Amino acid sequence: MKKMQRLFFIPIFLFLYIHLSAQILTGLSAKWNDDFSEWIVLTDYEDVAGELNMTWRLQNDWSSFDYQIEDASGMIKMKWRDNPNEWETRGDNKIITARTRWKDDSREWRITDNDKTFNLKSKWGNNPNTWLITNKEYGYFEMYMYQRDDFREWVIIDELGEEVSLAMKMTMVFLVMHNSTPRF
Repeated sequence: MKKMQRLFFIPIFLFLYIHLSAQILTGLSAKWNDDFSEWIVLTDYEDVAGELNMTWRLQNDWSSFDYQIEDASGMIKMKWRDNPNEWETRGDNKIITARTRWKDDSREWRITDNDKTFNLKSKWGNNPNTWLITNKEYGYFEMYMYQRDDFREWVIIDELGEEVSLAMKMTMVFLVMHNSTPRF
């Protein structure tokens, strides 16, 4: 009987491992060369890719985006109308708040879920090619353009611990994309 119980749990553990490993982000790519309202989010699990899409594409409204990776989904939106200094992400039963560290300076952000706090910044000030977190208590996170000054494709180095939610990671990915991509 104990052998049957062990065999029953093995597929469950394999499923959980695959599900957890799919939440390690590896890249971000624009679906189209001339439109930045739809993005593909790549993970370390080959068959799993997600999406990050502008909620109101037909209105070209950059104030709200939705994401979905496997069964996880969420919304990222400007907290106050016409104030790009503060964003809110709702996903994973969490609310993540992102604020510019300095008013109207989108090169550095403070991101928190009231439990964990991260500082995300452009590595070289006005050059948006590379972004990273400056506090490494929960691991390492960096995003850089696959080709210099080509904001259509990004490489993500996601070495954050399991305690960091997908909603938190997607907030970081969104802020990098949103503050580095031109608006046509």
